[in-house]
Amino acid sequence: MRDLKAGSIMVRPVAIARRNSPARDVALQLLSGLYSGMPVVNDEGQIIGVVTELDLLEAVDEGKELAKLTAEDVMTKETITVDLDTSASKMIKIMREKHIIRLPVTENGKVVGIVSRCDILRTVVDPYLVVL
Repeated sequence: MRDLKAGSIMVRPVAIARRNSPARDVALQLLSGLYSGMPVVNDEGQIIGVVTELDLLEAVDEGKELAKLTAEDVMTKETITVDLDTSASKMIKIMREKHIIRLPVTENGKVVGIVSRCDILRTVVDPYLVVL
């Protein structure tokens, strides 16, 4: 397990939202069931935040209309990322301490993949399982 790195575990391509993507469109993507959150990037493709189901629910709970908001309006700005060489052990520690489900993987500031808790578990349980 210590040899596993983010670059070998990560899923790609990554579903991302642009900063000006309508929050309603992001919610529709999350409703597909494939994701519970997604990175938000600026025009240069650099990560500036993450939109989660909880971010969207909080906006709705505050009486806001998702159709009138952008991903940037609802995203969590404090984003924790890892690089391609981050070990699985380090990612598990980050996920546990920060209570997060997924970590965007970046290279030169741009999102190149994403690792979720289930991706790490899947790799350990069945390293030959192919995820499409």
